[in-house]
Amino acid sequence: MLEFKKRKLSDDKFEACAVFDVNNDGMPDIISGAYWYEGPGFNRRHRICEVAEIGEYHDDFSDFPMDVDGDGWPDIITGSWFTETLRWRRNPGTTGEDWKTTDIDRCGNIETIRFYDIDGCGVPEIFPNTPNEPQAFYKLLRDADGKGTGHFRKIIIGDAPSGHGMGFVDINGDGRVDLVLSGGWLEQPENPYRTPWVFHAEWSLGSASVPVIGHDVNGDGLVDLIVGQAHDYGLHWYEQRRTEDGSRSWSRHTIDGTASQFHDLWLVDLDLDGKLELVTGKRYRAHNDGDPGAHDPIGIYYYIINNGRFDKHVIDYGPAGEASGTGIYFWIQDLTGNGYPDIVAPGKDGLYLFENIGPAKERLR
Repeated sequence: MLEFKKRKLSDDKFEACAVFDVNNDGMPDIISGAYWYEGPGFNRRHRICEVAEIGEYHDDFSDFPMDVDGDGWPDIITGSWFTETLRWRRNPGTTGEDWKTTDIDRCGNIETIRFYDIDGCGVPEIFPNTPNEPQAFYKLLRDADGKGTGHFRKIIIGDAPSGHGMGFVDINGDGRVDLVLSGGWLEQPENPYRTPWVFHAEWSLGSASVPVIGHDVNGDGLVDLIVGQAHDYGLHWYEQRRTEDGSRSWSRHTIDGTASQFHDLWLVDLDLDGKLELVTGKRYRAHNDGDPGAHDPIGIYYYIINNGRFDKHVIDYGPAGEASGTGIYFWIQDLTGNGYPDIVAPGKDGLYLFENIGPAKERLR
């Protein structure tokens, strides 16, 4: 059983975060919404820029690092549901100025954003989950030296609204990562820029998490899907089955039916045993008070995966204000240097850091 040391870094209600070296001092920093927290102590808070408050939300559903303009300083990719615009914020470096925000594209309502190097160029492409629009991705255009130019190319790969939920999974085992959506999957062709990708309607995942995770849960050699319900109760895995003619079918199994609003999932080796654990939790008041289970206690959990069984372990649990959920985009990375991945959890309940201090039995040796 792992133990975690919990710290509340802020009462601010931003729902996304990231970890990267903001000031190029060699130490990871924590970024969330309008501020970044200087490592290694994370006690010094620095302003990024004003982030608009829209109702009980903020206009910031992603804080992903990317050196967009090629100046050697990591910038931020962001966007949200309300302004329908994909944006980047320019890191001013040592000047201390506010980060200038520049629009990339008015792409429609953004549930959140994920990133994957789909063409193997070494720089991830930007994949916003836009439920009401066909799926697209954005490629950073780089100069002859490989540096970002501040401009992007948009590639539309779907021809119907993508729905709520998205993940990067090689469904058919051809070595190319496909794009999982709530109603099926887009098959990546040999050339990812040949569009549209072929869509296969093989399931209905509901208000699926971002991401949907691909993992061989039961060890049969076929990739399965791990899916949270982002706006309802339920955390499930979908077992892939194959017939002799190669056709696929999917059987749903419940991992955890006791909580709702599993919006973000990670698969990571938390205990350093060489096996991946599922880490997730409740996004506090994802639709404010409009989702099933909105007033239930919140929490963060990890699940040990054992041949189709998921053993649940509680990291934090309780009422908002005492416990933490996971927001729309939480982050896992070793921040203390002990080798164990730590958890940064944003949300309407505040920003928390959970330092992973490892199994209790190790500390008692």
